Amino acid sequence: MLTVAGMGPGHLALMTPQALEAVAQADVLVGGKRHLAQFPTFGGEVRALDSDIPALLAWLEQQTARRVVVLASGDPLFYGIGTRLVAHFGIAQLQIIPGISAAQYLCSRTGIDMNDIWLTSSHGREVDFDRLAREPKVAMVTDARCGPKVIADALIARGAADRWLVIGENLGMDNERIQWLRPADVHAQYEMNVVVILNER
Repeated sequence: MLTVAGMGPGHLALMTPQALEAVAQADVLVGGKRHLAQFPTFGGEVRALDSDIPALLAWLEQQTARRVVVLASGDPLFYGIGTRLVAHFGIAQLQIIPGISAAQYLCSRTGIDMNDIWLTSSHGREVDFDRLAREPKVAMVTDARCGPKVIADALIARGAADRWLVIGENLGMDNERIQWLRPADVHAQYEMNVVVILNER
């Protein structure tokens, strides 16, 4: 059985008991280096997840007799590896264990309700900055190509310099940091982060 387990923002305390149990029962653990480092005593086989997804899919096809757990950042189906695995294998061949997304976590830490929020990501996609500037409330999972500074500059260029950016770095970890900034106050370097954009604080 192939299981995709949501890691939440990254700290084991934020994983569900079901996800932790799946890891404990696994023969093989697949994940990014940061995720695998959370399980230093895992006794089975470990495979690091890299950018070669086709190679991973081909390898997973050969592992049907083993209990394989793929660790996913946040929630597996919120711009995560789970989407690709469902498309390839079909949901009947998978067990998806949900996790807390970084956007959910940041909203819970700041008291921002999610009822009318536009959820998006810059991972592997072109960002619609025009829509970003129009939407009253946005949560975006960022990457190295499109981080807070790029978003802030795009908002300023579109006349939205009065928006608030809520930037959450290293969420759920010991070095977590959350800042409320106007676009003009956003600097260039942030660690792993998610951004919420608001019309008002």
